[in-house]
Amino acid sequence: MQVLYTAEATAVGARSGHATSSDGLLDVALALPPQMGGKGGATNPEQLFGAGYAACFGGAVEYLAHQQKLTTGTIIVKAKVSIGPYDPGHGEGFTLAVALDVTLPELTQEQAESLVAAAHRTCPYSNATRNNIEVTLTAHGGK
Repeated sequence: MQVLYTAEATAVGARSGHATSSDGLLDVALALPPQMGGKGGATNPEQLFGAGYAACFGGAVEYLAHQQKLTTGTIIVKAKVSIGPYDPGHGEGFTLAVALDVTLPELTQEQAESLVAAAHRTCPYSNATRNNIEVTLTAHGGK
């Protein structure tokens, strides 16, 4: 792989600790959510993963739209990241599931669906998670 950029981040104290990036731009407290027995009050790895996936997926949509000379309007990607134990017989520990809801207000529904499907083949997060976790896509056009 030809490396274009490498991000570096460190987490100290696991899910109830603190995470920072090497450049200092990311500096967040971490907390286990109440639904998992924690106190909450700070971000968690699932929220960070969701924010990263949503932004990256939006970037893939934007990249492909530019290549296809499509005007999308403001791209909105909402990510829901769920965590739970593997189903019996499918692995040990825990796994994730992701639902991406993409709004492209200046495209038809058909154009939006086509672009979102193509972005799912292009996005690095989608490529990293493919065949590893369930990813559900929903596209909304506005025309």
